[in-house]
Formats: sequence, C-alpha cells, structure tokens
Amino acid sequence: MNPSSIAEFLGQTMIFQGLPVDQLAKLVELAIVQSYNKGEILFHQGDEGIGFFVVRSGRVKVFKLSADGKEQILHIFGQGDHFAEVPVLDGLCFPASASALEKLEVLFFPRQAFLQLLEQQPTLAINLLKSFARHLRTFSHLVDNLALREVPARLANYLLSLSEQAGNAEVVELDLPKGQLAARLGTIPETLSRVFAKLSREGLIEIEGSQVILRDVDRLNQLVVGKTSS
Repeated sequence: MNPSSIAEFLGQTMIFQGLPVDQLAKLVELAIVQSYNKGEILFHQGDEGIGFFVVRSGRVKVFKLSADGKEQILHIFGQGDHFAEVPVLDGLCFPASASALEKLEVLFFPRQAFLQLLEQQPTLAINLLKSFARHLRTFSHLVDNLALREVPARLANYLLSLSEQAGNAEVVELDLPKGQLAARLGTIPETLSRVFAKLSREGLIEIEGSQVILRDVDRLNQLVVGKTSS
C-alpha cells in the first residue's frame, strides 16, 4: 500500500482527523498492514494487548463467549473505525475477542511505539478521548438494549437503526447473517426466527430474503419504547 494513500486514509478517520501532515507521516511509519479472511481471529480475549487496529476495508466483530460457548457480539467495526485501543493505554489484556466478518484489511499500531507518539501529540490524545466517549455511549446503549428490552424490541430497534442509517428508508438490508445477528441481539437463531415471523404476522415488517420492508414504523417505535403493539 502506498504510504501517501495510507496517510490520506488515516487523516479521514475519527481518531486521526485534524492531525498535520508530518504527524500523519509518523503514523504511517508505525502502521503495519494486516489482512484476514472471513472467520479468521485477530485476537482472543485474554491475549496480551500489544496494539490496536484501524479498519481499512471489510468488517470485524468484537465479541465475548460465555462458558457454554454462547456468543455475544459487542460491536461491529467497519472502514475507518478503530478498536482495541483500551489495552494500549492500560497495559492489560484484550477484554474480548475479534474476528473478521468478511475479507478484512486493517492497519495495526504497536502499543509501545504508539504510546511514545501519543506523548508528543496532544491533538492525538484529545481525539482518542473523544473516541473513548463515543465507544462508551455505544456500550451503554448495548447494556440498555440487553437488560431492558425483550428480543422483539431489540430487533425492532436494530431495524429502525438500519433505516435511519439509510436515510429513513422503508426497505432495509440486513447487514449480518441471521446467526450473527442473533449473537448481536443477545439471543439464539431459533428465537430470532420466531420473532421475525411474529413481527411479520402482525404486519410490522415483511421479509424478502435479506431485505426487510418496514410496514409500520410507528408500531416498531412503540415496541422499542415498551408499548405493546396491537
């Protein structure tokens, strides 16, 4: 990969935006390009936190496994997103695992070299704090979703989020296979299939392959906020 293209890409990411050209050049010197195929593991929970990653292309899921092997997806990161930066700062192990959802290319930044650069660049430190705040909000929403909502409300919230991302589109494309979507919503595929069928029977949605037509947005919103649909 051309160093200038890496610098241009990094300058557009949240964590590195606003940095001058000379600082971006130093980051390019640190960056190690890594590629993964679908399903490959980037790191396991408990591995030494030796650095963090920025997604160049593809998507990666960060997840935890219970003692009985049940998967809970914590977050999915796409192009321009960065993840696993917490162990860089606290020096502890990776608190979760990560694997490629599809063909993936990331830029890896080794911990020690990045910390040295961070000490010299206050703008970078501020960007990192902003990013931590964003991740904290994301995980707060996840906790609320899992603890306070039943599976139908979680699914409705997910579908409405897809719609919002697509400009309040009436038709949304599922961005995950249903098995992975179940793990993201904190349930199992069989339960998720029953909930899809229930919402379809009640006229809230219509399913066409990987596309979902939102037939009644108002009732989906009512479901999210805890009002029973009729």
